[in-house]
Amino acid sequence: MSEPSRPRLAITPIPALDDNYIWLLQADDRRQAACVDPGEAEPVLAVLAARGLELTAILITHHHPDHTAGIAELVAAYPDALVCGPRDRRLKGLTRVVGEGDEVAVPGLAAGFRVFEVPGHTASHIAYLGPTPDDDALFCGDTLFTAGCGRVFDGTCAQLAASLARLAALPPTTLCYCAHEYTLANLGFAAWVEPDNPARAARQADAERRRAAGEPTVPATLALELATNPFLRTGEPAVRAAAERFAGQPLDASPPPRIEVFTALRRWKDTEYD
Repeated sequence: MSEPSRPRLAITPIPALDDNYIWLLQADDRRQAACVDPGEAEPVLAVLAARGLELTAILITHHHPDHTAGIAELVAAYPDALVCGPRDRRLKGLTRVVGEGDEVAVPGLAAGFRVFEVPGHTASHIAYLGPTPDDDALFCGDTLFTAGCGRVFDGTCAQLAASLARLAALPPTTLCYCAHEYTLANLGFAAWVEPDNPARAARQADAERRRAAGEPTVPATLALELATNPFLRTGEPAVRAAAERFAGQPLDASPPPRIEVFTALRRWKDTEYD
């Protein structure tokens, strides 16, 4: 007997604030939808109205306002919507607290999402992994960015390095839906770290073309991240050498998460590039 086909999940980026993406999820021709990390409500409400959709779920990756400020207004419009997020006293309005290994069934999507705890950017950050017809979709918030990663706020570099190493082990076809349009800026730093990486140069040309055409550079496959994102390439000799030049000393490059190399890269970007 053949396996049942996966639901056809349409994923739409809704630009918000300065450079955020709120992700809208809709399965097949159903009239129900979910969103991920609504930093503001108005653009989500506009898309829902234009498409005649009902919001049934809100998935939150972490507590920062540019990911949560729209929750109250969305729930006021759709009071039965499920609101999921990590256990964190700074998060208000959740109807379900989720953590490592939990499964989230989203009404109307006919698809479940698996929760990963990926601390570092914040201490309570989570990600959601769910199926599309062809590949898995990873909603990673500010943990993994296209060609980069989030800053460390109330988590630690060791946590973020471990979280990224964990995400790097997912299938290379995984599509990474981060929450910001930071690709070109991140590739600029990647050029400092690996100026001779041809995959990075090719990705930069493609990203420049997309942005000039007004197109998003997100999502990206994990395979592309592994080939171009210095924070996932801490085992590469050129990346380690660049990190050591910044640190001014040898760094431990033992098997993942290679915390010393990662920490040097993150501090380099924080202090000299951003």
